[in-house]
Amino acid sequence: MPKKKLLIYAHYYIPDTASTGQILRELAEGMLDKFDITVICAVPSYLGTIEDKYKTQKYYEENINGVKVLRIRVPEFSKADKKSRIKNIVSYFFGAMAVTFKVGKMDYVFSISQPPILGGLLGVWGKWIKHAKYIYNIQDFNPEQVLAVGYSKSKFITDVMLWFDKFSCKRSDLIITVGRDLVETIEKRFRDKRVPKTVMINNWIDESEIYPLPENHPKVVEFKKKYGLDNKFVIMYSGNIGLYYDLEKLIKVLKQFRKGYTLTGGYEEGPKTKEGREVVFVFVGAGSVLDELVLYSKKHHFENIVFIPYQDKVDLIYSLNAGDVHWCVNAKGIKGVSCPSKAYGIMAAGKAIIGVLENGTEVRGLIEECNCGKCCEPGDYVEVADIIRWYIENDDNSEVKQMGMNGRKYLEEKLTRDVSVKRYAEEILKL
Repeated sequence: MPKKKLLIYAHYYIPDTASTGQILRELAEGMLDKFDITVICAVPSYLGTIEDKYKTQKYYEENINGVKVLRIRVPEFSKADKKSRIKNIVSYFFGAMAVTFKVGKMDYVFSISQPPILGGLLGVWGKWIKHAKYIYNIQDFNPEQVLAVGYSKSKFITDVMLWFDKFSCKRSDLIITVGRDLVETIEKRFRDKRVPKTVMINNWIDESEIYPLPENHPKVVEFKKKYGLDNKFVIMYSGNIGLYYDLEKLIKVLKQFRKGYTLTGGYEEGPKTKEGREVVFVFVGAGSVLDELVLYSKKHHFENIVFIPYQDKVDLIYSLNAGDVHWCVNAKGIKGVSCPSKAYGIMAAGKAIIGVLENGTEVRGLIEECNCGKCCEPGDYVEVADIIRWYIENDDNSEVKQMGMNGRKYLEEKLTRDVSVKRYAEEILKL
């Protein structure tokens, strides 16, 4: 019996480092036993630049690990420049609409909520053109996310965005979202009316690719030496350094733990752990607020803040293991809107978490359920500082290492790639 044909719209796909691109790659490859899969995506461009080999044609066809990939040429952009980002996104949107005609008959169309609003509309377009069942995977809700961080002040624009995304939801045959609080958002959107069929399936990390390594592992030691982290107590943020994480304010909390010259010419030694290790705060990644964080660090003469570029996926295991404790954060108002999937990578590496997350959110619930970290509300900067201080003072305490192992154990039992991917396939085939 021939396999069913599934079309996936993915703004980013491997080798791009976007978390959604990585999730969709593992989802697509994990469902190849059930579906013949085609992905429509942009040429690799998540960081804004594009290799010359992707600048000569309108479309590129590839086969990656058994998945057919159709790439659309898009213009380069700067994450700090709204106009160039919009031009890039719109180019992908219209290119994806056009290339839909090239992919033949499809039984199912799958799109995610990226780019905001347009990702959902692409799925509706694919459903109409291919006469297929439509699955809308909502990783982030917009305009709710835009409103939470004040990215747009125009009520007209956000009302229009909400109308279009509800339009996409209504025309889906199935909505799959990634947190219990996100399911509640769907129910609120359609209060007193027919709520579209919705299921919740957790995101994941491939636990066979990310796992705990010993501190003296050669690659971990090499990473630490490269960035001056050897013999330091490393508190790490790894991922998108973007708008939705309140990092611009969280970095100000770190002034209490600063090492470096003061504006008056004095010198602050910075805190040390009981074992005598200096404390260093590490930001690994890129995004629209990175420049702001770098500027703040330079202005206040931080010697114990380090910025590191995105790591290739094969090296992610070493960078995550280089941290003693990891941030998992969201801005206030993101409850029911977004689910920071970076938590799964931290748990896979067996590291304790500083969770700055609203009570009742999916990831905070996971952290508290398995006791793999300490959490507080976004905006409670006094409590954030207290949690940092607790970790510094207890670096020699077995409780911190046990927290990390608790997260790893929980992930192995309930949040593996195979469990989630199997559920995706089952829910799609029910339609």
